[in-house]
Amino acid sequence: MSQLTERGRRLRVTCTLAGVVLLLAGTFWGQDDDFPFGPFRMYSTAPDPDGDAKDTRVEGVDANGRTVALTEANTGIRRAEIEGQQAAYEQEPARLQQVADAYAESSPAAPPLREVRIVIRWHDVENSRPVGTWRDEVVADWVRP
Repeated sequence: MSQLTERGRRLRVTCTLAGVVLLLAGTFWGQDDDFPFGPFRMYSTAPDPDGDAKDTRVEGVDANGRTVALTEANTGIRRAEIEGQQAAYEQEPARLQQVADAYAESSPAAPPLREVRIVIRWHDVENSRPVGTWRDEVVADWVRP
């Protein structure tokens, strides 16, 4: 077995100390974006045991009045992309026309959409258990002119 040179030992100690400093700084002052040197809070906190659980969906209403679930399969747009930009859709609902256009492109035989909306279903929760009731809240709504 070869021994490390003095330079090699110093380099390893310096890298180890730099890693420890980054981990400590990230732990105390970091955000999720600093991962792996910052805390990954997604799994380190618990929701309110009596707080409502949020379930976001995108749906459209076609020319026949039928409600259509808009998913990655029929639009090519992932739900996470919609949720990540939800505030922008709420500010400017006309952006939902892009979802309608993606649906028309993916489903050319289907009737065109005349409305697209983002709906949040709030499931009632007590003691960390769903109670079986919910309410829907439309947070963004685009209607074809």
